[in-house]
Amino acid sequence: MLSQELIVQTAIRLLGQPGNDALSVRRLGLALGADPSALYRYFRSTDDLVLAVADELIGMSLKDVRITGDWRADLRGIGTDLHRTYTAHPHVAVLAASRVTRRPNEMRGVEIGLGILRDAGFGPQDAARYYHRFIDFTLGFAAIDAAAHALPTEAGAADRAAWQGTYASLPSDRYPRIAESAPTLARTMSTSAYPGALEVFLDGVQAALDRHGR
Repeated sequence: MLSQELIVQTAIRLLGQPGNDALSVRRLGLALGADPSALYRYFRSTDDLVLAVADELIGMSLKDVRITGDWRADLRGIGTDLHRTYTAHPHVAVLAASRVTRRPNEMRGVEIGLGILRDAGFGPQDAARYYHRFIDFTLGFAAIDAAAHALPTEAGAADRAAWQGTYASLPSDRYPRIAESAPTLARTMSTSAYPGALEVFLDGVQAALDRHGR
C-alpha cells in the first residue's frame, strides 16, 4: 500500500544510489511497484514531493534533539546534527538545503531555534535575526559539504589530493604564503570547516549578548 511516508523514504533511498541526483517520478514508481501517476494522489507535483523529502531530512536531524538550557550547547547540537544529516544524504541535501518546506518538521525546528535564542536573552526581533543567520550559516556549510560528498569518487579524490600535490609543490618565491601554510592546508582542507566556523559564529552570538548585558 502506498503512503506519503513510504514514497518519501523510497525517494531518499533512490537519491542515495550512485548516479541519482534528481527525483524522477517514473523511477520512483518503478521502485515502489506502482504506476507513476499514482504518486500524484499523495503529492500535487514533483516539487511538492521534493518539499516533503526536505522536511523529512529536517525531521531526521531533530530526532535526537535535547534542549538543556545551555544556549550555546543547544545551538551547537542542533547545528551539528543538521550538518551531519545533510552530509549523510548529499544528493537529497543538494535539493533540499535552499527550500522552505512549510511542513511540520521545519516548523518544529524554527520554534526550537527561536526558543533557544529567546531563552538566551534575545528579544523577539533579535532572536529572529540570529536564527536566520544561524540556519543559513549551517545550511550553507551543509550544502557545500554535501556537494563535495556527491562528487564522483575520482573527482572527489582529485580535489582532496590537490592540497597535498599541486599546492604543496608551488614555488615559494611566487606563492610564499601558500608555501608556509602548505602542510596545514593539506590537513585541514580535506575536512569540513563547519565545526570550527560554528564556534566562531557562537562567539559572535555571545558577544552580541554581552553587548546588551544579557
